[in-house]
Amino acid sequence: MGRVTGTLLARACAAAAAGGLLVVAGCSSSSTTSGTATSASSPASSGGSAAAASAVTVRLGFLTNVTHASALVGLKEGFFASALGSAGTLAPTAFASGTQETTALLAGQLDAAYVGPNPAINAWQKSGGTAIKVVSGAATGGASLVVKGGITSAAQLKGQTLATPSIGNTQDVALRYWLKQNGLSTSTTGGGDVFVKPTTPNSAAVLQFKSGQIAGGSEPAPYDVEMVKDGGTVLLSETGVTTLLVVSQSFLTAHPDLVADLVKAQVKANDFIKASPAAAEADANAELTSYTGKPLKASIIAASFKEITFTDDPDAASLISDAANATALGLLKPLSHNGLFDLDPLNSALSAAGEPAVQGA
Repeated sequence: MGRVTGTLLARACAAAAAGGLLVVAGCSSSSTTSGTATSASSPASSGGSAAAASAVTVRLGFLTNVTHASALVGLKEGFFASALGSAGTLAPTAFASGTQETTALLAGQLDAAYVGPNPAINAWQKSGGTAIKVVSGAATGGASLVVKGGITSAAQLKGQTLATPSIGNTQDVALRYWLKQNGLSTSTTGGGDVFVKPTTPNSAAVLQFKSGQIAGGSEPAPYDVEMVKDGGTVLLSETGVTTLLVVSQSFLTAHPDLVADLVKAQVKANDFIKASPAAAEADANAELTSYTGKPLKASIIAASFKEITFTDDPDAASLISDAANATALGLLKPLSHNGLFDLDPLNSALSAAGEPAVQGA
């Protein structure tokens, strides 16, 4: 993936990231802006040949979180571009939250995206089961509720303010449901026993925690790790599926071979992470730096990877449990999951790699 060259351009990209605008690597002159994200075709997929001209543009979304390292490694190592070959031109886009990705998916602005389980379920429900299919898992774990020193129980959070990435995202639902289980109420309008404050970008929550503006936050890696480094304590480790690969149903119908190629690249990325963890950590950090303008300390990246399990299994039971929790909170209406998963491309890729098949709901 291309890198920013030139002092002025680098500063512009960094300034955009600091202001909450997440910028895709390269900040190329061919990029187009949509909402809070900027997308650009990767250099690996550009060219003047007739094959390139007829290639299908594949718009891939992801977050600048270490829990999305499968996407980051796949981009850095060129797995996606290689798998698509001359048939597809990759156009990656970085987002600040899965909620924003859901909006882009429903608006027809993305063909595929790495998202958390709750944004995936939101897209499924809002479209009446017509917008997306889950085609692979990517990661489980890698998110925590981190609080300031001295807080050792849920009861001590009454009257406190906690941050989450956005209302209804995976960490937001996990936090609200855990508080509910412990007898503490929350509200999406700011009331309740605990004030849950949607905070974007995630780095802003880290800064607010460090300055004492909030008592803690439910955040994905690397942000939970950074809060721990700033003196926080993990009060709740969030297990279960964290990251999924979904595709739009219209794209899957029109281009099943390209979806299969994306899934092959996903499997290859996770295999690389398992086989070469140090190289994968360096890849993820390099990609994150190109999007945010600021590298993470190697210790932060390493600690983030340790709390994440990179797996292609979408952990359907975990996803359904997340949906049930969101429904219990009033953030979702009861829904059917029939048809949400299409794991045939994944199981074909796993079989070719000599790995066991997985199952959906």
